[in-house]
Amino acid sequence: MPLSPRDILSRYWGYDDFRPLQLDIIESVLGGHDTLGLLPTGGGKSIAFQVPAMLLPGLTVVVTPLISLMKDQVDNLRDRGIKATYLHAGLTRGEQTLVFDRCRLGRVKLLYVSPEKLRSESFIAVLREIQVSLIVVDEAHCISQWGYDFRPSYLLIGELRGHFPSTPVLALTASATPEVVDDIMARLGFDGRRVFAKSFSRDNLSYVVRNDIYKDRQLVNILSSTCGSAIVYVRSRKRTREIAAMLDDAGISAGYYHAGLDIEEKNERQRAWKDDEVRVMVATNAFGMGIDKPDVRVVVHYDLPSSLEEYYQEAGRAGRDGKESFAVLLVAKTDKARLTRMISDAFPDKEFIRRVYELAGNFVNVAVGSGYNMVYEFNFALFVKTYGLPPLPTRSAMQLLTQSGYFEFIEEVTMQSRVMIIAKKEEFYSIRLEEEEESVFNILLRSYTGLFADYIYINEAVIARRAEVTEQKVYETLLKLSRMRVLQYIPRKSTPYLYYTTSRELPKHVALPLSVYEHQRKRLERRIESMRRFAFADDECRVNVMLRYFGENPEKDCGKCDVCRGKRSSKRSYDGLSESLLYMVEREPRTIDYLVKESSCRKDVVIEEVRRLVSRGKLVITSGDMISKKK
Repeated sequence: MPLSPRDILSRYWGYDDFRPLQLDIIESVLGGHDTLGLLPTGGGKSIAFQVPAMLLPGLTVVVTPLISLMKDQVDNLRDRGIKATYLHAGLTRGEQTLVFDRCRLGRVKLLYVSPEKLRSESFIAVLREIQVSLIVVDEAHCISQWGYDFRPSYLLIGELRGHFPSTPVLALTASATPEVVDDIMARLGFDGRRVFAKSFSRDNLSYVVRNDIYKDRQLVNILSSTCGSAIVYVRSRKRTREIAAMLDDAGISAGYYHAGLDIEEKNERQRAWKDDEVRVMVATNAFGMGIDKPDVRVVVHYDLPSSLEEYYQEAGRAGRDGKESFAVLLVAKTDKARLTRMISDAFPDKEFIRRVYELAGNFVNVAVGSGYNMVYEFNFALFVKTYGLPPLPTRSAMQLLTQSGYFEFIEEVTMQSRVMIIAKKEEFYSIRLEEEEESVFNILLRSYTGLFADYIYINEAVIARRAEVTEQKVYETLLKLSRMRVLQYIPRKSTPYLYYTTSRELPKHVALPLSVYEHQRKRLERRIESMRRFAFADDECRVNVMLRYFGENPEKDCGKCDVCRGKRSSKRSYDGLSESLLYMVEREPRTIDYLVKESSCRKDVVIEEVRRLVSRGKLVITSGDMISKKK
């Protein structure tokens, strides 16, 4: 009897049943249909493609932009006994060959690939030798120029589809507006409209906005009055350190995380937070994707995101276990100007963009007319320092040039050190090593499994500590063993890349299409305006503002956001307001300002109640706008 999706779910994940819409998506895919799943953060996107991958014959190809997420997911799958691997620009030629061989031999069920790899003719040639049963597009909003995170390399997925016309495509995203949904299906060539969308509403999540120029004070108050793990999102690496230190000084244990940390530092900080050794993680948006910690009680945004899509994804990392949690946004008057500045940072002047293009070519020493199909290491920090460029507009210029097809700027590809043993065990007896080197080799063999079959990630610091030698000694020993052909050692590397998709042009020939510059700028302006309304307006339920943005038509208020709670408390406070107003004007006429001050109610509420009492004949407005009781 063939296995069912529930059998696979139980056998490999230990769950009895699926979350809402997961089974609908799985059955659609197993039926051979192109499918789009809109599952909010924490809704279980991975299960929706990993389960059918185990039921379908052949290979499932998963396209995802996040290399760190690839590694986490592949490690988790392997821990469950599922054959999975990945392919991206940071791997050596030898590692890629090993991946190809394993796929040809049927030793892989799920292959995660970065979108840039779809440009490789050798990779496509290998895939065409294999039975590809499913193509999965994770973070599918990246394929749409209407989306907030468009990546041109995602357009290559449409070409991949052309090689496998009968293979179903499953596109998944946590956040997309209706126009982005339509664009995703069009660009992937869907055979029909099969969209499974879960409401963007999260019943257990309360959205709160706090308007306070003293954000540090407000942050400490929030974290002091709540329990459980927390994430605090900021927009600069420097601020992650500063705020974490401030929280520590306030007696709240905090760590910090950003893309510039070494891979070992990232892993250790992530582990300490996951294991509750540290309560709060202060981070840039580099932190969170693939972080499956269900008991995050609070997510605070210290700085405003540029879109509701971004905010929704990050805030949604709170309360994945279904328990009551809070998403708090800290704002100040100065943030309105910052939102406006985001537009000029994201879309700098076109002459500036052309200058960045010219300087980037000079930086990697590519002559005009050459560079096509070449990849160059590109140290962005050194680039802006060398030419005295402002970092934010320069990064935006690189991204706009990428979207315009002049080159592909691939931000930091951070790869941990890895090792594979290539000598046979019987050859070990002939290896001559010094005492410390022998200790390093033995610790390596004892500490890591699978070294004879694949490249395994290692940590030189851990080996050094266990062997009681320096990290430099570990490094030197592994290089020596590599030269002796005992193993292959690939040291840690953290490098952005510049990949020329066309030969280098003269700056005067660099033209940015309307679709990339003018149209996207207008869309960003609309997204920022929606973010501004969500953050600063207090006349409508915040959840409803968000739901309407994502194309839903809410029938009632959430009852839990700060606006809804404010209305309820105001209603309780205003009970008996009419009696208070009548009492205050009984002896002598009073001004509106006097009544507001004495009643401790909002001015608009007092005015509304005065008008009601005037219409009922209880109060009169005399000369000078004085209010008195009607005789």
